[in-house]
Amino acid sequence: MLIRSSRTAQLLLLLVCFIWGAEFVLIDLAIEEIPTHTFNAIRFLLAGLSLIPLLWFNRQQLVNIRWLPLCGASALLGFLLFVSFYTQTEGMHYTSVSNAGFITGLNVPLVPLLGFLLFRIKAATAVWIGMVIATAGLYLLTVGDKLEFNRGDTLILVCAFGFAIHILLTGRFVDSLPVMPLSILQLLAVALYSSIAAWISPEPAFYHSDSPPLSWQDLATNPLIISAVLITGLLGTAYAYWAQSACQQILASHQVALIFATEPVFACLSAWLFLNEQLGTLGLVGAGMIIAAMLISELGGRRGRVTLEPLDQSTSVSPKP
Repeated sequence: MLIRSSRTAQLLLLLVCFIWGAEFVLIDLAIEEIPTHTFNAIRFLLAGLSLIPLLWFNRQQLVNIRWLPLCGASALLGFLLFVSFYTQTEGMHYTSVSNAGFITGLNVPLVPLLGFLLFRIKAATAVWIGMVIATAGLYLLTVGDKLEFNRGDTLILVCAFGFAIHILLTGRFVDSLPVMPLSILQLLAVALYSSIAAWISPEPAFYHSDSPPLSWQDLATNPLIISAVLITGLLGTAYAYWAQSACQQILASHQVALIFATEPVFACLSAWLFLNEQLGTLGLVGAGMIIAAMLISELGGRRGRVTLEPLDQSTSVSPKP
């Protein structure tokens, strides 16, 4: 499907943001029923399989594939995604959905910052300003008047760093490797890593140790688990990929950045609507500062194009070395 209208493209990407934001609530509810590793194994197996039909539209990428570098890169990138999504999902056991959404959004200003620290890619002044604002916002959001940074916030901060590193390494691999096979293989790698982690874990695979025993048949007929897996695996991945290819070329970078700054807002609104979570005054100020930092880091330097990162469920700026 070819999208020609800028307004239609904006609405389609806004729907992606809504899905990614609302996912936090679904995942938060689902992991009360199913262990993190098992949930991620099923979720990413479906996500990887859901992208295979898109290979038909990118079948030229299958010509002359260098399988060894492709599999090596997929294994590494898949491991980064495995760590990132595990820490994000597990962290939601201990912190609020609102905090999870906004802290995950910190990966946006972290991308150019880590690009400078790891690869000496020059960072614009706006990036440093954005990081100062983001750090202050993170403090107000997570600590505020409680004077504590809980385990869940720490885990999700690890997730934000993992996403940022994943985006940077992906930018280096896609110059020489086909994007679609690389994406599919790393999603399947996450499913494999999560399955191994679930298998070697001392905890039961299909239920929490402090809950009544469940079988895989019980999970397969649980409406909450089914909806969470389908929405995160299909809409959050395959639809996001389609939206990227259909909309990215006709929208300006500032439009993409502004739209994707709404993702943590949707997470916060969904948490308020379905979980009755509320941010205090300092939390709201901190959340606003994080969104401001995202926009400043993406738009202030104007050094690169803002692009959609479906696997990391965010946007990034592609800085010029």
